[in-house]
Amino acid sequence: QVQLVESGGGLVQPGGSLRLSCAASGSIFTILTMGWYRQAPGKQRELVAAISRDGVTNYADSVKGRFTISRDNAKNTVFLQMNSLKPEDTAVYYCNKAPPSPKFWGQGTQVTVSS
Repeated sequence: QVQLVESGGGLVQPGGSLRLSCAASGSIFTILTMGWYRQAPGKQRELVAAISRDGVTNYADSVKGRFTISRDNAKNTVFLQMNSLKPEDTAVYYCNKAPPSPKFWGQGTQVTVSS
């Protein structure tokens, strides 16, 4: 069983940066493709970025060039560096495997981009 705990969210002005972390329990983490997802009010949850166990990444078009996903398998942690944030990036951000498992959704971390 894998448990995922997200952290690092907060309130930031447009153009600012945040770094999210997702700490995973369980050694199975290292063989999983991991993803960051987000859900804005009134919208469906969407995949923002994913990274394979070997470090191959892919991104949603809306965040390409601004967000960077990375992972530290030794620490069972996946990160999301978010730069040049926009108000439309406001959402609750979650990590999960990709594709996601309903068993692994955590509480998420709120990101609010506002002046």
